[in-house]
Amino acid sequence: MQEAYLLGHPGVKKKILHGGQGPLPHFPKGTKLVFHFQTLLDNFERTVIDDSRKNKRPTEIFVGKMFKMEVWEVLLTSMRIGEVAEFWCDAIHTGLYPMVSKGMRLAAQGKDPLEGQRHTCGMGNLFHYHSTGFPELDELMRTPQPLIFIMELISVGDPFSYQRESWMMEKDEKLKVVPSLHLLGNALVKQGRFHEAAEKYQEAVVLLRTVQSREMPGDEDYINLDRFIIPLVLNYCQCMLELEEYYEVIEHTTELLDKHKDCVKAYYKRAKAYVAVWSEREARRDFQMVANLDITLSRLVQRELNLLSERMKEKYWEDKERRCTMGSKNCLAGTTGKLKKFPWGISNPALTKPYPSLCVFLRWNIKEKTGNL
Repeated sequence: MQEAYLLGHPGVKKKILHGGQGPLPHFPKGTKLVFHFQTLLDNFERTVIDDSRKNKRPTEIFVGKMFKMEVWEVLLTSMRIGEVAEFWCDAIHTGLYPMVSKGMRLAAQGKDPLEGQRHTCGMGNLFHYHSTGFPELDELMRTPQPLIFIMELISVGDPFSYQRESWMMEKDEKLKVVPSLHLLGNALVKQGRFHEAAEKYQEAVVLLRTVQSREMPGDEDYINLDRFIIPLVLNYCQCMLELEEYYEVIEHTTELLDKHKDCVKAYYKRAKAYVAVWSEREARRDFQMVANLDITLSRLVQRELNLLSERMKEKYWEDKERRCTMGSKNCLAGTTGKLKKFPWGISNPALTKPYPSLCVFLRWNIKEKTGNL
């Protein structure tokens, strides 16, 4: 078939290499396009720069989601499913291709596709960096030129036929999803599936914080979103306590308390985490804050403090016993199967086996010598 210019898109020519199936699909916003592509230089050799088939999986973009190579959306939405077409694109459409190609190559290697980029627009990154790390892409950056794209449209996904990722959702969509994630997390907690529940709470928090990032700090909407975030973070921390991820709890409750210094539940959960990691002073401080902020919890706090004292006493004696045991190994070296004479002149028959503790040995000898412990 002869080349033809795409109507309404100057600088783009299309040539169909293989006809597709059925009518031209409908492409509403959010439609998932799955395709393979080759990128070639417009030279005599038609040098291949990129080939998605080498990555062992097709490429995906979503209609209306500001993909940097906007012209690709134009090309793909002119195709039928199964169609293979060759497109010639003028340099006005290919200026950002080096950055797009770099990102796809890094992603194929399992690396961050935004590695090395500043938080700025694509064109800003293009001018800021002198090298992409790929010589052929560097040449395209220095001398923008027309490119040829050979594309095969594999499938067109309805916007509601798959679970949409958070970055694809509009603000209202994100806010509608959060309550269901919260309820699902609660149901998983009741089943004892704390890891899965934590993932649901975390997903809901990410959605809310994404929406919140577009609001002005201190505005009513920003504050209201914070009120939704707090219980989700606390539920996440409770799951982490159950999973014994105590430092995770300390990190998230501390972040929460930096913004909300009167959050009683955050102090309580952080105190429980500090107890678990033997940070007695910090645990007592947080338990005391709980009692100060809510006097009705004083009895609960006192009970927790008593348990903490008992726990620390047990740890003290366990540590002391451990030190004694370590010392006894040196003191009693070579005594296995022998009777040992000690300064009191008493033979200890228990030493026919390796003695478990120097502390116990000393108490035994003192009793034998004095009749008292």
